[in-house]
Amino acid sequence: MKVAILQFPGSNCDWDAEHAVADVLGVPASRIWHKSPLPAETEAVIVPGGFSFGDYLRCGAIARFSPIMKDLREFAGKGGPVLGICNGFQILCEAGLLPGALVRNDCLEFRCLTQPLLVEDSNERFNRERLGSSIALPIAHGEGNYRADETVLADLEANDQILFRYQGNPNGSANDVAGIRNSRGNVYGMMPHPERAVEPYHPNRDGLPVLEAFLEPLVSKDPVEVASS
Repeated sequence: MKVAILQFPGSNCDWDAEHAVADVLGVPASRIWHKSPLPAETEAVIVPGGFSFGDYLRCGAIARFSPIMKDLREFAGKGGPVLGICNGFQILCEAGLLPGALVRNDCLEFRCLTQPLLVEDSNERFNRERLGSSIALPIAHGEGNYRADETVLADLEANDQILFRYQGNPNGSANDVAGIRNSRGNVYGMMPHPERAVEPYHPNRDGLPVLEAFLEPLVSKDPVEVASS
C-alpha cells in the first residue's frame, strides 16, 4: 500500500500525517509536492492541514487550481479513497469533491483545543462500532464553520453522510458538522486532526481508529490507476 500525502505551499501537517501513517500504523506513505503528478501506485490520498497558499482569497481557494488536483479528481472519480483534514477538508470543498464550504468561525476566534466529537454511523468505515460513540480530537482552525444550503444539509442527514458532530459546537457549524463524506463513500473531510492523537504523549490516541478505518479497507484492494499529467 502507498499513501500519498499532498504538499502545498503552506501545508504544515504533512509531516504529522506521514508520521502517523508510516511510523505509527506502519503503512508506506510519501509526501507529494503539489506540482508533481500523483504516483501511479497510489492507493489512498491524504490532503493535510495547514494554510495552503497562506489562506489568501479563501482557505483552499488557490490550492484547488494546483496541478496535482487534476490527478486527485481522476483518482477520486475512479473510487480512490481520499481524506482531507482541516485545510485539506477546505480544499476538497473548494474543489467540489465535497459539498458545502468552511467559513470563519462564528466566534471570530482561532480555536485550538481537544474537542469532544459524536461519532455518526456513516458507513462501514466510520461508525460507532469501530470508533466508539464519542471520541476527542484536537482542532486548530479559524475557518472551520461548515456551511451548506438547506437542501445539501438535508441530503447529508438523509444519506448518513455526516461522519462526526461537535459536542459543544466550537465554531458555529451547521448541524454541528465536524466531518462529512461524499455520496459515493470514498471522499472524506474533517476539521479535527486524527494525526495529532496517535502517540502516548498526545492528548489521547483517539485518532488511531479514525486513520485505521480510512486505511484498512485498502489492504486487499488493487491500486487505483492514475493517469500521469
